[in-house]
Amino acid sequence: MKKSKILIGAAVIAIAGFLTIAADHIDAPAVAGGSSDITDIYGFQGQETDNVVFVANVQGLISPANTSAAAFDENVLFEFNIDNDGDAIEDLVIQATAKDGKMYFFGPTAPSQTGLNSTIVTTATTNSVDITPYGTTAIVESNNDMRFFAGPRDDPFFMDFTRYTQIVTPGDDDGDGMEEGAFLPEGTGDGFASDTFAGTNVLSIVVELPKAMVGSGDSVNLWVESKRKQ
Repeated sequence: MKKSKILIGAAVIAIAGFLTIAADHIDAPAVAGGSSDITDIYGFQGQETDNVVFVANVQGLISPANTSAAAFDENVLFEFNIDNDGDAIEDLVIQATAKDGKMYFFGPTAPSQTGLNSTIVTTATTNSVDITPYGTTAIVESNNDMRFFAGPRDDPFFMDFTRYTQIVTPGDDDGDGMEEGAFLPEGTGDGFASDTFAGTNVLSIVVELPKAMVGSGDSVNLWVESKRKQ
């Protein structure tokens, strides 16, 4: 199999009690606006409390009008990296890559190598799910005590990017009567935060699996990488 070279700094979260998030919307120079851009990763306890759910969202700021045309890049491998002993080196990976309208998942399994390059571990447990078309009922596949989804979803991340810009811009004074450097409260109308990502979509890759498959401790470290096939 062809090796893949990482083209984006990994999005990283530490899952303690299996609940946290991280976000990064179109600001990585090598992939800005590209098909390998990771917007957010999520890890949380499943509805079945013995399970954990991992989510990677990619290709942010897709308008509803353009969502039907948005597609996963078949030349990009998305890799969930799981560190279960605290040394910041992946012990297990779950790899996901699209092909002919399906998302294929490999793992969780020990990686063939650690670091920036990856080889798809074709000897690992393999599952697939049809990629859900925009505007249709979610297609979810269950197999080997795992569940899988891939397709467009409303961007769940909330951020007032205008206000953030005001906070980080020295000497900015927008005359809104709010102390510069202060975030605005949730709400509607003047003086409240506005969600920059409202009404935009992302492409989501979701896998749910038993916690026992990722380690025996109380927490794991999780990061996601997008790697373009070379």
